[in-house]
Amino acid sequence: MADAPVAGESAPAFNLADQKDDKVRLSSFKGRKVLVYFYPKADTPGCTTQSCGLRDVAGDIGDTVILGISPDLPPKLAKFDEKYGLGFTLLSDPDHATAEAFGVWGEKSMYGKKYMGIVRSAFLIDEKGKVEAAWPKVSPKDTPANLLKALAAG
Repeated sequence: MADAPVAGESAPAFNLADQKDDKVRLSSFKGRKVLVYFYPKADTPGCTTQSCGLRDVAGDIGDTVILGISPDLPPKLAKFDEKYGLGFTLLSDPDHATAEAFGVWGEKSMYGKKYMGIVRSAFLIDEKGKVEAAWPKVSPKDTPANLLKALAAG
């Protein structure tokens, strides 16, 4: 697994299918800030809290783009978006190549069982494609607050 990019480093490039099955490239957002957040599974309690929290601050972040990435396939992402009225792009990373490039695919443990999965993390990418801020192992509730604080500071 790659190390997570830190502030000042270039964000790993990606080209993933969104909830409408359209391809989305990180590079297509040059000139705008982008929040890239990784979550384990659509429509689970923590992921719903995190995504709905971002939905709720979307009106306060100017033209910053929100991109959520999980291993879920586009139809599941579309249901998640529809159910909660998220209104931002959700990307499918079923082979977790993008998660690995961002250093967020790792060993997890639940009820004593170890398995590989997404380590919930978020990255604010600046207008030139560099990481402005990184929040590894972020709590679902902290993601929107961290984003607002970073945008206010920068």
